[in-house]
Amino acid sequence: MIHIKTNKLLVLLALVAMMLTGCSNELGQPELNNNFAGGTDFSKTDNMIFSLIGVYQAVGNRGWEQPLVVSTRGDDVNAAGDQQGLKNQDRYVYDNSFFGSRTLWETYYGDIIRAHTGMEQIGRYMELADAEGVALGNQYIAEAKVLRAILLFQLSQVYGAVFIPESSNLNDFANVMSVPSKDEVMQHLSDQMDEAIPFLLDKRPNERTDLPGGVTKYTALHIKALANQELKNYQAVADAAGQIISSGKFSLFQDYYQLFKTPGKLSNESLYEFQYSDFGQGTGIRVSHLYAPYGPNGWTPVVAGAAAGWGFFEPSMKYVKFMLDRGENKRLETTVLFTQKGIDSIIKSTNYTAATLPPFVSPTTRDGDVLKDNARAIFASGKHYLPSKQLIPGRVEYGSNKNYIVYRYAETLLMYAEALKQGASNSAMTADGAVRLVRERAGFTTPLSGVTLDQIVDEKYAELAMEWGKRFFDMVRLERYGELSFGGRTFTKDKAFVTYHQDQIDEFPILANVPR
Repeated sequence: MIHIKTNKLLVLLALVAMMLTGCSNELGQPELNNNFAGGTDFSKTDNMIFSLIGVYQAVGNRGWEQPLVVSTRGDDVNAAGDQQGLKNQDRYVYDNSFFGSRTLWETYYGDIIRAHTGMEQIGRYMELADAEGVALGNQYIAEAKVLRAILLFQLSQVYGAVFIPESSNLNDFANVMSVPSKDEVMQHLSDQMDEAIPFLLDKRPNERTDLPGGVTKYTALHIKALANQELKNYQAVADAAGQIISSGKFSLFQDYYQLFKTPGKLSNESLYEFQYSDFGQGTGIRVSHLYAPYGPNGWTPVVAGAAAGWGFFEPSMKYVKFMLDRGENKRLETTVLFTQKGIDSIIKSTNYTAATLPPFVSPTTRDGDVLKDNARAIFASGKHYLPSKQLIPGRVEYGSNKNYIVYRYAETLLMYAEALKQGASNSAMTADGAVRLVRERAGFTTPLSGVTLDQIVDEKYAELAMEWGKRFFDMVRLERYGELSFGGRTFTKDKAFVTYHQDQIDEFPILANVPR
């Protein structure tokens, strides 16, 4: 039944994707202002859902480089491969001609404008709807606000000060006099979630039957917690995360390795994930993300013909050593794929030997795929790996049919625990209890008593590495800059935000005056 429910939303996403083929992603293109509007009969209120589906499709349709621009800084990851702009960013040398920075800005803002277009169209349907249709319209607008928030939150994490669109009218940008600071953006997002929450469903995303996996009240609460964490408003973090915990609706998916693979799709841990599918078919239409940048640049897969990756996103040696020294098994095996060259490098730079390393530290994954040594990277990302034998027969693209997790309950628990240690109060759970749940899933049976802030920070490093740059943004927020100065890198406070691309400065000269 889960497979059928998932396909219901995904089929709609596929239909809208075909409708949007050829649409521009440029922020400056006026046609975005009226997306879907031509010829729409707003008296057919049953069609209101398609305006919302258009927002889901836009937000989930991420180019391969965009998550990498968000994620590729921090002591958990190295940029590898032939993308010099990404490698420079990883070393805090920001290039205002890097195409990834340009497309992140343009496509994110283009899709934020699409979210506003969807909300405005839903509002026009509501003018002709009955009471039930109005209630549904309020829910759909609230969902669009949450989806918009996902993108605006990440934009501000990357760039700091960014524009806050209030409508789909691009003329609003013509005479802008200031650029909201990161703190102003985060407060805006927190307020937006407060507006949305009363209209959202009180369910887990996987409990929805109308749009399985769609956002709910708890997705909004998680975003509110994240925004207030960036603001260092830890009481608001504890309050929002505490509501998620107190709901009793969420639990950790007990198989950490499979959480990031097919069995973990839309689990009870998921607060939101971008959904992709091959629809159970080896050929034909698919809703997909290009995972090749994360994959090893050479392997011998169990399924002959399954494509390798590009080797652009590599776990750091610092992270590998940190995990080995902690005695991590489940999370290290899940997060890191090893080449023999990588294993040799571990042995050369530590006191480990081939005999004392855990058995999973091997070029052969537990699913039988074998990584080859290559010139690009000695490790690969395990969280973005789909075993070749989990591919739908007939599909060969790396990671095809794999979802991309955006928010999950383990992060909720760890945000909550940190907030308590930062001085907040809440009765949903103790900090010890929240950390214990995460550690038990990871295989640590001895609980920490009187858990400290440093222990929680380490737990977040172990649990959330390679996920959307979370480690980097934590270290910046906590001002632990020394952790980010490693492997020849030197991080200073003024390196927290990526430089605006020159194209954006040319279009909006005010950006040249924003302090970095």
